[in-house]
Amino acid sequence: MAQSLADLASAGVQRTLRFFPESSQAEREELRATARRLLDTHGEKVLTALRPVDRVMWYLASEGRAEDLVEVVRGQRRDPGAFLVAGSRRPRLVLPGLRSLALPDRIAALERQDLKMTAQLTSVEWRGDDLVWAGYAFVANLPRPSGRMIGRFAVLEHADTGDRVKLRLRRTRNEEATVASGQALHCYDRAGFEVVVPARRLRELAGQGAGQWFLCVGIPGPGGKYETRVRQREVGTAGHNQVRHLADGSRLVVGFTKDAVSITVQQPPVEVESCTVVDGELRLVARVRSGHKVPTTVSVVEGDTRLDSPLTALTAPSGSGDAFRRYRAVFSLDRLTADDPPGIKTRQFKVLFRGADGRGQAAHLAEGFTTGRHRFAAGRELAVHRDGPGRLVLATRAVRAVVDTMTVTDAGELVLTGGYPREEAAGKKVILRHGTRFEEKELPVELADGRFTVRIDPEAAPQVDGPALPLCPGRWYLFFRAADAWDKSEDIPVTLRPEQVGELPLRFSGPQRASGQPRAFTVDRRNFDRVFIEPQRLLGPDEHGTYRQRILREAHFLKQRKLPLRDAVLYLSFGGKQFSDSPRSVYEELVRRGVAVEHIWTQDEGLPEMPPEARVVGWGSREWYEALARCRYVVVNTPVGDWFVTRPGQKVVQTWHGTPLKKVGKDLLGSPQASPAYIAGLPHSYRQFDFVVSPNAHTTEIMRRAYSIEGEMLESGYPRNDVFHAPDREARAARVRERLGLPEGKKVVLYAPTWREDQRHASKLYKLDLRIDLAAAQAELGGDHVLLFRKHSSVHGNVPGAGQGFVWDVTRYPDIADLYLVADVLITDYSSALFDFAHSDKPMLFFTYDLEHYRDTLRGLYFDFTTRAPGPLLETSEQLLKALRDVDAVEAAYKEKYAQFKKDFCEPRDGRATARVVDRMLAGGSGA
Repeated sequence: MAQSLADLASAGVQRTLRFFPESSQAEREELRATARRLLDTHGEKVLTALRPVDRVMWYLASEGRAEDLVEVVRGQRRDPGAFLVAGSRRPRLVLPGLRSLALPDRIAALERQDLKMTAQLTSVEWRGDDLVWAGYAFVANLPRPSGRMIGRFAVLEHADTGDRVKLRLRRTRNEEATVASGQALHCYDRAGFEVVVPARRLRELAGQGAGQWFLCVGIPGPGGKYETRVRQREVGTAGHNQVRHLADGSRLVVGFTKDAVSITVQQPPVEVESCTVVDGELRLVARVRSGHKVPTTVSVVEGDTRLDSPLTALTAPSGSGDAFRRYRAVFSLDRLTADDPPGIKTRQFKVLFRGADGRGQAAHLAEGFTTGRHRFAAGRELAVHRDGPGRLVLATRAVRAVVDTMTVTDAGELVLTGGYPREEAAGKKVILRHGTRFEEKELPVELADGRFTVRIDPEAAPQVDGPALPLCPGRWYLFFRAADAWDKSEDIPVTLRPEQVGELPLRFSGPQRASGQPRAFTVDRRNFDRVFIEPQRLLGPDEHGTYRQRILREAHFLKQRKLPLRDAVLYLSFGGKQFSDSPRSVYEELVRRGVAVEHIWTQDEGLPEMPPEARVVGWGSREWYEALARCRYVVVNTPVGDWFVTRPGQKVVQTWHGTPLKKVGKDLLGSPQASPAYIAGLPHSYRQFDFVVSPNAHTTEIMRRAYSIEGEMLESGYPRNDVFHAPDREARAARVRERLGLPEGKKVVLYAPTWREDQRHASKLYKLDLRIDLAAAQAELGGDHVLLFRKHSSVHGNVPGAGQGFVWDVTRYPDIADLYLVADVLITDYSSALFDFAHSDKPMLFFTYDLEHYRDTLRGLYFDFTTRAPGPLLETSEQLLKALRDVDAVEAAYKEKYAQFKKDFCEPRDGRATARVVDRMLAGGSGA
């Protein structure tokens, strides 16, 4: 593949192009010189190899057209890779808002490879004997938002011969296409399709003999037709192979090959009719179609292990009408399980038929084959299983709980019932775990006579530290876990009986919600038989995705701004992740004063606990944009968005959320975390706030500089820290202890670390970087301590030991301020929690195992933490445990530093911060 100009340029030059509007004159000159030199050296091919918009940007850079390049880069930040297409025969690129931009043909002309086609399957079902595929297909940047979509077509193409069979394609509406495109410029809702392969056509395909057919769709576009194979869905029933048996003995595998949708016609001469365990033997019965050669051997293979059994005849051919001869192979169960791995590991075997030549062929299953499970040792079973394409699979594995019945009650409760031997289920609990957030719920389970029943109210799933909460969007998987298990490493997945996979997807409506209509839920599968529950997303079809969020901002939000302001307050704490922090304190003060305003809280898709007395709106919903446009007061602790502009008469209060130890804003310039574009937008963002709350003089100085704050800063102290000075703090702490169920007489240690920007999951979410040996901590401290573990809201990962009496995962607890009140000791690192907790006068320990890396490479710090920290900086888990055991001595040793730290960072601290903020907010307003 030819190298492009971007491939040849240095990382520094590429960064200059990315942040060209913020670049210096010297950087711009270097970019131009580099682009010219590379073009002169390698020729135009390094330019034409680029994607269309990149081609434009590098061309403008090479020509020194700085003003044009600034506009193009800014446009691409709003919508990367998106453009308009002009011309039906000779298509040209046109950039939104820059129609007059002069570009030569070699730069603006679009070739077919510049217009990428996407075709995605979204569902597969059978209507009687007809196969129905549904999905969407579009050419990027060619939305065709109106008019008849003539010329679309669907075909099945033979993998070897190229023969094509035309299919009927019906155009449908599919909002998922626009969402999946990930861009904000174009609407692809009309890109949906439905393709029906009638039973007659399926029989004709089978009549042509064994072979593979791929589903292709085509779309008319500039310069001709665009065509591609339809791609596989990631998970769910539409992401799995399915087998359909025909009357003539053929079998159709409707599924995927190399991620492409296909129908594979198979006419296997040999099929497995049954496979059972009897008297310590695995007995496999195969049937061979008359007129075909009989395999001599059955092989069971795993890695370098291979077991063979000869096939012996069971019945002689007869004229009874049965077109099969039957044979049996026998394997010793002891030999099959001889090298069985321990614990929950699975050992999977392939099963092959072999002829006289020794070649193996897959062991396809006959129609009506029944799977089974056979327990051969404590906690272990041999599964006689099948895969998606209908082949026999044998596996030794942990004994699993297998669902065989799925029902939904009239009240919207999902009931899953299945088999799980009594001796295996004893002492286990059921865990429902989110697939990406790793959040867990412990569900009640009924066990009786080797059966289990799990009842799931998806709108009220239990949590250990408070009221039951709704399941947030995403996939939730079921597991059985030993009640005394330390972590998830020995979890046993709950699966679906293979004979039941055809019942999925199961769609149902959940319980009636006080806030609106019931949500929709889906039970589906992954990895053939892994059951998951997926709530529908919170935002509706007209709200979800980048495109519709743009429409809401540019149309709905602006329309709402023209309507009169309402006496209401909109609260936004950490983007809707919590009912917490200074916005909570302001809310409670307004309620205490009886101010005549409506209270509206923002809730994100994590569905955190919210105050029942307030109205709750989903972040990004139409109701949220309406509230943001019309509420007289808005109280936030994070930025709203660079698109937001405060309207006349509206007051927006930025309470912020921490005293800076780690560098922020403009002070990050020169570090890996710096974004010149973000920094350049800071003045606009902070002009939208009537005033910004500061907790102390240190923060005022840094924030004004680092965030380019031009307006008022109210150095009132943080409202959230008034809890440390409130007269009812002891009563509030008692309520928190009761809610959490903390044991009396034990010292409470709160661990609240920050996140690490360089520690991420494959999903880009931040990992839990756990360096405390929690097992050793429990052994050392469990008798008289409990450890409350509070992950940062951006961090996703399981906390080992949670639920075993020593470690408590309190990440979902609404407000860390409550946890401060019950904590006797705080362990943290570089989190701003240390500045808040200093108000308590209680000891702090700093687990700074990566201080040099964090300070010198990752973020940088504002002051020498090694000399000013109000507690010891500890590098190892052993040091940390020792300090906890001797915390009184630590407290005494750091008494003077602690006092100085409070003087530097905790003034004012009179418990009046909330009152000052609310007084300032209401000054001159209708609620005054």
